[in-house]
Amino acid sequence: MALPVRIGVVRGLLKEVSTTAKDTRPIGVGGVLADVLRRELIRGGSADAVRVGPPEGAAVYVHVVGGDGDEEALKRAHRARVPIVAVAEGGGPVPYVLATDVVPLQPGRGFPIDAIARAIARKLGEEGTALAARLPVLRGPLCEQLIASFARKNAIVAAAVWIPGADLPVLTLNQVRLVLRIAAAHGEEIDRERLPEIVAALGAGVGLRALARELLDLVPVAGWAVKGAVAYAGTRALGEAAVQWFGARHPAGDAGPTPRPGATSPAAP
Repeated sequence: MALPVRIGVVRGLLKEVSTTAKDTRPIGVGGVLADVLRRELIRGGSADAVRVGPPEGAAVYVHVVGGDGDEEALKRAHRARVPIVAVAEGGGPVPYVLATDVVPLQPGRGFPIDAIARAIARKLGEEGTALAARLPVLRGPLCEQLIASFARKNAIVAAAVWIPGADLPVLTLNQVRLVLRIAAAHGEEIDRERLPEIVAALGAGVGLRALARELLDLVPVAGWAVKGAVAYAGTRALGEAAVQWFGARHPAGDAGPTPRPGATSPAAP
C-alpha cells in the first residue's frame, strides 16, 4: 500500500529520529537519597544513563526534596533550562517546579518509581527515546506518553479538516513518527531498507480512515466527532501494536540495541 506522503519526507523523519536516538545525555539526580533513586532508575539498564550530580548537561533533572541545598540546585536547573521533576514528601509545592511535575513521596515508603518514570516521560516526550532505550523502567511510560500525545494530535487534525482526504498526509506522517519513536525507545534502528515494515503497519490506520469516510455519510452532522474518534482510536491502536511488536524483540530487561562485536555496554551494578 502506497503512503499518502512523499518518501523524502519519511526519510527526513528517519534522519531526525536517528539523530535524537544518539543523544547521550543522562538523567541527572540530586537531593537526599539520590544514590538510592539512581539505583532504582538504572535497574536492568545502563549505568551511565543516570548520574548523581549537578543538573547542567542532563536531559532532565530529578531532585529529591529534603536537604539544605534544594532551592539552589533547583535554581541551577532552572537557569540551565533543564527540565525538572521533583520528588517531595506530600507533593510540594516546590520552588522552580510546576505542581504537575512534583511526584508525592509517602513517609516510610520507597520511591514511587513508576510515578517518577511517568513524570520524566511527560517532561521529555519525543526527546526521551534515547533514554528509554537504555532504561527499561522508562520505556513503558514513555511509549504510553507518545501514544497518547500522537493520538490526541491526530484526533484534532481529523476533526478540524473538512476537505475529504486532505488530512490523510498529516495523519499518516504523525503515525510514521509515532512508530519510529517507539522503535527508537526499544533501541531499534530503522533505515530505508526497513521502510516497508512501516508501510505495512500503517495499513490498519489508513483502513480506519476509509471507515470514517463511510460513517460520515451516515452521520453527517456529527462528522467531525466521528473523524476525530476514528483517528484517535486508529493512532492509539497502531502505537499499542508497535509497542507489542518491538517489545517482543526487546524484553523489559533489554537495555537498548544489541552491541556490535567487540563493543561493550555498561550494565547497572
